[in-house]
Amino acid sequence: MTGPLFDSHMHTPLCGHASGSPREYAQAALDAGLAGICFTDHMPMPAWYDAPWRMRLDQLAQYVQDVQEAQAEFAGRLDVRLGLEADFHPGTERFVEGVLGAHPWDYVIGSIHYIGAWGFDNPEFIAEYDSRDLAGLYRDYYALAEGAAKSGLFDSIGHLDLPKKFGHRDPDGYAALHALDVIAERGLALDFNTAGWRKPVAEAYPAPDLTRQAAERGIPFVLGSDAHTPGEVGHRFTDAIKQIHDVGGRIVTYQGRVRHG
Repeated sequence: MTGPLFDSHMHTPLCGHASGSPREYAQAALDAGLAGICFTDHMPMPAWYDAPWRMRLDQLAQYVQDVQEAQAEFAGRLDVRLGLEADFHPGTERFVEGVLGAHPWDYVIGSIHYIGAWGFDNPEFIAEYDSRDLAGLYRDYYALAEGAAKSGLFDSIGHLDLPKKFGHRDPDGYAALHALDVIAERGLALDFNTAGWRKPVAEAYPAPDLTRQAAERGIPFVLGSDAHTPGEVGHRFTDAIKQIHDVGGRIVTYQGRVRHG
């Protein structure tokens, strides 16, 4: 069964591509009947990496303060937690480790947004799909997901089948199953990310078949809307819960990087 509902994937304006203050996200969660939220804004990375789409290192303290202010304001009404959406990009692990050690986070999502230098989920660079072999692309992507799981840096893997965002689906699926084996073996959860229902693919991450395969491996799910505006908080959570429950999956939350549920 499902316990108190949390939205554990949401952003703030510090990432440069979201709107609404943390208190507005918290109020939206309260209005939606949620028990709690966890902010997971895009963490700072080395200056050369994806700079327009995340907070700078010198903004990290501001992020923590903004969330702590929302925690104080909503105390007793809404459980507000502090996390990060981190990136797995080979070579940056030591930098990431430093940021993760800078504060007692509640929850850290490990996401892959780049294959090499290509930001494959960025609409600006969608034409690149036409010159890629899709099976090879997914093999490369899931190899990175395995690397993220093996790194020991993260609590969950973000939006598992993200390369399908614009409708380019995985033609074979074997690499995904192998990645799920590694995720299960390492004891990670999956970000059940409802933002996919707002994208051209019109399907949550992970897809129903991958949700089933994950549940069969005992991998739990953390609900997240990936909200970039307050209006997206808790987006289609009823559908998400059904997709997970239909395959006997488990929904969990994290606090102090310890799994609950």
